[in-house]
Amino acid sequence: MDAFATLGFLLFAATMVATPGPANMVLMAGGARFGFRAVLPFVCGVALGKQLIIWPLGLGVMSAASLTPMAVVLLRWASVAYILWLAWKVLGLRLSRAHTPTAKAPGFVAGLVVHPLNPKAWVMITTGLTTFTGSAAAAVPAVLTISLCLLACQAVFHPLWAYAGAKIAALVAGRAAERCLMGVLAVVMVGSVLWALVAAGG
Repeated sequence: MDAFATLGFLLFAATMVATPGPANMVLMAGGARFGFRAVLPFVCGVALGKQLIIWPLGLGVMSAASLTPMAVVLLRWASVAYILWLAWKVLGLRLSRAHTPTAKAPGFVAGLVVHPLNPKAWVMITTGLTTFTGSAAAAVPAVLTISLCLLACQAVFHPLWAYAGAKIAALVAGRAAERCLMGVLAVVMVGSVLWALVAAGG
């Protein structure tokens, strides 16, 4: 991945990681219910859990790219279509304070399984591999770049959702700012995908 494609993926990753989704909703609920310190091991598990699918999926997709370029093209546009659909759904999302019925804060191991069971995470990684990397990209460097970009974004946004997500939800829920926030996220998400197509020549 060149610098232009890496910057494009970093923007895409930041938007995807920051956008409300299954993982962030769980983090927000945990932070609201148990407090930031209590769920910190869970936050770390969620962040590292994505690595469990980045490398197997990444190396597999990149290896297939040299054998079946058309399959990569199909994966790319299927992923883009899903992101466009997801952006449309984001426009309709409304934040709400969530609570979990468990009496004990989830731990590190519980966090590890969040992303492997999260379809959004799989699509995010597939999109990055098929859209932001060229067919000539070396597998390991490309996957490493995507891995580090995602981990950096998670290190920023996952704790924010756990620490301040509930307060943000309480502040903007049901107000005009909430709709504006979702609109901005959706626009940036679509914009990052269009940037990705330019970066990948596709």
